[in-house]
Amino acid sequence: MFALVDANNMYVSCERVFQPRLCGRPVVVLSSNDGACIARSNEAKDLGVKMAQPWFQVRHLERSAGLLAVSANFELYGDMSSRMMAVVARFAPRQEVYSIDESFLDFDGVRGDLVGIGRDLRATVLMETGLPTSVGFGPTKTLAKLANHIAKTADRKPGSYPGHLAQVCNLVTLSEADRLKAFAATEVGNVWGVGRKIGARLVEGGVRTVLDLVRCDVATLRKQFSVVLEKTVLELRGTSCLSMDEAPAAKQQILVSRSFGKAVTDVAGIVEAVSEFASRAAESLRLQDGAAGAVNVFFTTSPFRQNDRQHSPSVTVPLVRPTSDSRHLVGAAVAAVHRLFRPGFNYVKAGVMLVDLQPAGQRQGELDLFSAVAGAPGEQLQRDRSALMATMDELNRRFGRSSVHIGSASTSAHDTDERSWATRQERRSPRFTTRWDEMPMVRG
Repeated sequence: MFALVDANNMYVSCERVFQPRLCGRPVVVLSSNDGACIARSNEAKDLGVKMAQPWFQVRHLERSAGLLAVSANFELYGDMSSRMMAVVARFAPRQEVYSIDESFLDFDGVRGDLVGIGRDLRATVLMETGLPTSVGFGPTKTLAKLANHIAKTADRKPGSYPGHLAQVCNLVTLSEADRLKAFAATEVGNVWGVGRKIGARLVEGGVRTVLDLVRCDVATLRKQFSVVLEKTVLELRGTSCLSMDEAPAAKQQILVSRSFGKAVTDVAGIVEAVSEFASRAAESLRLQDGAAGAVNVFFTTSPFRQNDRQHSPSVTVPLVRPTSDSRHLVGAAVAAVHRLFRPGFNYVKAGVMLVDLQPAGQRQGELDLFSAVAGAPGEQLQRDRSALMATMDELNRRFGRSSVHIGSASTSAHDTDERSWATRQERRSPRFTTRWDEMPMVRG
């Protein structure tokens, strides 16, 4: 038996935990540079605000409907997610964190009323983190995901499903007739694994609901679509094809990139940004206990500024020895910037991607004909600085990101609001849980 626990409107809910004035009001969270709506409260959805809709298209709702907008605060959201997942993990022997707001639980062997356990889980998460959640139970991961959708929709839109399925839904306890009614009331596009394009093709073929999909011939679906859709149908019929993944697979590439809040025209600004991105990528690399064999660096002007001269350089720098040492990765990235940078251009975006990733413990011999002989007089052997990197990561986790950083990563005392390349976040809330100087104060 699987369960899917999902935080409702995660980003908005995180903002509301520390700003009760936002509760019950239409709220949207804006993307980098405050460009588009990447999260919406239920009240904002009711106003017709679409996912990823540009902010300028709905800004008029500030005056006419009281719409509130806040800039994305990913540091806060990530920390709140970690707290939520730690609470959720206490309720089942196995957990798979699927995304920042979703977690699968394996209840195999757990006795008792699962709906009751789900309501207890939901109440505990709400009490300890302030985040509202929905819980769905099913014999397969796809059915658990579908049950979660039903629980969330029944709570937000009374009448769409029976009221007792709101907030916590267990498809197993439903009668066959009630389960088929729920399938018939759910559009096929809401099934996990059915994307927009596949969903449109299914609708064109007359497959409009989950019930229609369940009744399809799997051999025909596999021939017309793929084995993935075949497995989805089998999961909807109760045959488990997807197992729990407690340890996420290591990433094959790690990319950190940002669009700048304003154009950067000097090499120092690009160096600062690229140093920061390389440092963050290195930290992520160490989290998966990996090492990078090469560093890709790019920065670009805007193709939408037709009056600007265009320049979009990119280069991949191979490393003699795979490493996760921030100093070496930042050094390679900065050297690439100095080689590629050309004055007279308005750069609006940059990024660093670590490639050729491998386990940190894996060591491959090398033939470097141009370096000094190992151990020769005057040669400095590359020191193992893994302990230093681990200490830096721990300090940053304890005192906030960039509390300890490579010197070239900032010329402004790690205050991102003063960086020349910083994204525009005019409406960002304080990072309540990760910054000592932004912690909420209670006075009595």
